[in-house]
Amino acid sequence: MFPRIALAATVLSFSLTAALADTQDGAAGPDDMVTSFALDNGMEVVVVEDHRVPVVQHMVWYRAGSADEPIGQSGVAHFLEHLLFKGTDTLAPGELSATVAANGGRDNAFTSYDYTAYYQRVASDRLELMMRMESDRMVNLRLSEEEIVTEREVILEERNQRTDNSPRALFGEQLNAAQYLNHRYGQPVIGWRHEMEALDIDDALSFYGTFYAPNNAILVVSGDVDPAEVKSLAETYYGSLPANPDLPKVRARSKEPPQNAERRLIFRDPRVAQPYVQRSYLATERNAGAQEEAAALYLLAELLGGGSTSYLSNALQFDQQVAVYTGAFYSGVSLDKTSFDFLIVPAEGVSLDQAEAALDATVSAFLAEGVDAEQLERIKLQLRASEIYARDNVDGIANRYGRALTSGLTVQDVQDWPQILQSVTSDEIIAAAQNLLRPEASVTGWMMRQEEGE
Repeated sequence: MFPRIALAATVLSFSLTAALADTQDGAAGPDDMVTSFALDNGMEVVVVEDHRVPVVQHMVWYRAGSADEPIGQSGVAHFLEHLLFKGTDTLAPGELSATVAANGGRDNAFTSYDYTAYYQRVASDRLELMMRMESDRMVNLRLSEEEIVTEREVILEERNQRTDNSPRALFGEQLNAAQYLNHRYGQPVIGWRHEMEALDIDDALSFYGTFYAPNNAILVVSGDVDPAEVKSLAETYYGSLPANPDLPKVRARSKEPPQNAERRLIFRDPRVAQPYVQRSYLATERNAGAQEEAAALYLLAELLGGGSTSYLSNALQFDQQVAVYTGAFYSGVSLDKTSFDFLIVPAEGVSLDQAEAALDATVSAFLAEGVDAEQLERIKLQLRASEIYARDNVDGIANRYGRALTSGLTVQDVQDWPQILQSVTSDEIIAAAQNLLRPEASVTGWMMRQEEGE
């Protein structure tokens, strides 16, 4: 059933030979190049060495994202991310980014549900300069009312462009809101428009004063650096900052109640070019010291919908020809319950109802047949390859540690994850699937074209 996969696996096995030989011959593995420690004020530091290029990525991650926002202030975490590029007592508005650019680097920031992160990628001999500026804006942000008004318009326009002008984004926003009955994961990271319009300087400074402190931050430095030097610089610039004694000891999250009713929604929009069906299930996340079920779900997503050679693709696109695209998606890096999603785009002449029925029948067939052992081994081989190639990506490694640590995992969990994936059995994958696929914890959405006159 999988001739295309067999050919791909053969080619991949040849490309891996040299890389695997390097690790077996005693070359340093990725874990050997990672150092972690904590400063006296509670700030965590992770150093990932890679001396092949004289470049460093300097990142500060805060355990504060959109799911940590006060009720009624959706979007304030992302709003504050924008405002941090304004001035401090010693930096003029925009000076930090201008300084990074003048030194041949680049910088940016991003916000998600569980974290907000800021980074600079520069020549390794500029690391001290980056620490001096980043530590300054951790505690010395200065804002004016004019800047609040201007930046609020910026984030509202960002919502216009990325969400309001995209039927797919609006549909996803509604699906996500239906999946979470009470948890803040059900609100968009950028915020609901009516709450974004009301954000003011007090909202921004309150969030900043609560969460932007060294004892709520993780410094990740990756690239051509020496851990001892990083520690010395971190102690000088970040270690001198006072911890926030009022930082909540536990991240206050509204709890999700038991989900006892499957939900359905239909989204209609005249701009829809291609109707499709998406279903979301509430799913367990990766937990510190207990990542096995999440690993099984990760492999389940790869088996069912991980590309053109997956079970869904072969059955629905090639054999039955009822779909032009299928997918299964799972991201386990999450502080609280996450989701597992299916997506099917029907072929011409196939209704959404028929596409959904075909998806259900195919998933049921997978559970009845069980996991194809050769397919599972091929996926594991590909994962081993990706781990080797990932060592060449300084950005990716830094992001892996930052996302994990701000989502409740540890450095050891990150390092254990590849081996846990390799140890998952077929029976564990089927058991995880049966535990996951409960209709009462699901939301099914139809993305439809609104016909003229409707």
